[in-house]
Amino acid sequence: MSITQINGKTLLDLGYPKGPVFKMLLNIVNTNFHNRSLEDVSMLLKQLLIDPAAFTEDSYLSAPAKALLAPKKSDVIELQSPVPFSIFGESNIDVNAIRQMNNAVRLPVTVAGALMADAHPGYGLPIGGVLATDNAVIPYGVGVDIGCRMCLSVLDLPVSSLENKESYLKALQKDTVFGAGATLSKKADHAIIERKEFKELNLLKQLYDKAVGQLGTSGSGNHFVEWGIITVTDQEPEWGLAPGEYVALLSHSGSRGLGAQIAGHYTKLAKELCHLPEGFQHLAWLDLNTQEGQEYWTAMTLAGDYAAACHHVIHEKLIKTMGATLLRRVENHHNFAWKEVHNGQELIVHRKGATPAGKGVLGIIPGSMTAPGFVVRGTGVTAGLQSASHGAGRVLSRSAAKAKIKPEEMKQILADHGVTLIGGGLDEAPGAYKDINTVMKAQTELVEVLGEFKPKYVRMADGGPAED
Repeated sequence: MSITQINGKTLLDLGYPKGPVFKMLLNIVNTNFHNRSLEDVSMLLKQLLIDPAAFTEDSYLSAPAKALLAPKKSDVIELQSPVPFSIFGESNIDVNAIRQMNNAVRLPVTVAGALMADAHPGYGLPIGGVLATDNAVIPYGVGVDIGCRMCLSVLDLPVSSLENKESYLKALQKDTVFGAGATLSKKADHAIIERKEFKELNLLKQLYDKAVGQLGTSGSGNHFVEWGIITVTDQEPEWGLAPGEYVALLSHSGSRGLGAQIAGHYTKLAKELCHLPEGFQHLAWLDLNTQEGQEYWTAMTLAGDYAAACHHVIHEKLIKTMGATLLRRVENHHNFAWKEVHNGQELIVHRKGATPAGKGVLGIIPGSMTAPGFVVRGTGVTAGLQSASHGAGRVLSRSAAKAKIKPEEMKQILADHGVTLIGGGLDEAPGAYKDINTVMKAQTELVEVLGEFKPKYVRMADGGPAED
């Protein structure tokens, strides 16, 4: 027996609540199912109501299925009044970054926040945003490039050896690999690939081959490996080096495809579990008392360790090529979440483009391909959630930089500063960034400068898709 149409009473009898789905189903069924029996259609619609998730890819019923799965207004999480937060260098920060931070401190899980002097707009939490939450982790608050970090190796090579330009450039070309999706032709050997987490979580099992192939690579965007001179000015025991000039190797990159896939998977999951109002969805969190929250924390931790391993592989290869000995290493994440105690309460502190700056903690704040970077020691300021900037911060978006900065201008700036660049697009030109000295002046209460690094030979990815 065939049918020509169904009506609202049919849907009510099947248990459908009145609403937008009514009109949707009436149109779909009466247009596409008129040759099917009423019994078949009724059974199909019952199944849709019971398990709409099973129909999200259905040729006809995907739209009503998604509508049934969408959170009702009563399910949307209510925001709280904004938690006050400190802003460092506010006059130099894009108002949209401040607006994003104002959104983040309205989450009911937020306890405290701070905005660093290099802040600029991001997705969800702004770049340079620090957010402390109660037993909740925000995957997008950590960022796509989980464990993006700095690593500085100070070597025993004489500063005069930097005059041998070709040897340093050849080492960069031989021992570093850049580009979105880039892999090594010969797999790197490191204990990270033996970690048990790769066998325990299904997602990590699927990402294992990608992680092995990309171990020791640098990606694209603002990631770099560079040789330069570090001038040590501090005589405190934390630094462990006598004042003076040293040859140093500095790198910036993260967890590559491994971290990006983890971030995408758990951000999607967080959005499904945590129904936030429109405009706040990128701030969806996972409760750390849940299986999903624990899985993300495990995966995030592994991605952070993987990012560190990538830097170590790169540094060891370059140090070996140059026949050097490591004197001192300083390194830190600046896209990560930590469990920390603030004012007697354990909190989850998200630093999305921010450097840990607890009292006595060493870190690295880079400038640009021509501007100096700094080795710093944190002062542990509570108002800054024991954090500092992670760099100079962008003043031009990538598209704006490409439109505004001319290739000849970039070449001249490099020549004026005595910097040789391999790769690097206009979107990474020095003019795309804020003045690092202005940023440092805005955070003198957060960090003390122990040394200054000046880049000499820089390698980055050619212009193209950015992974940072």
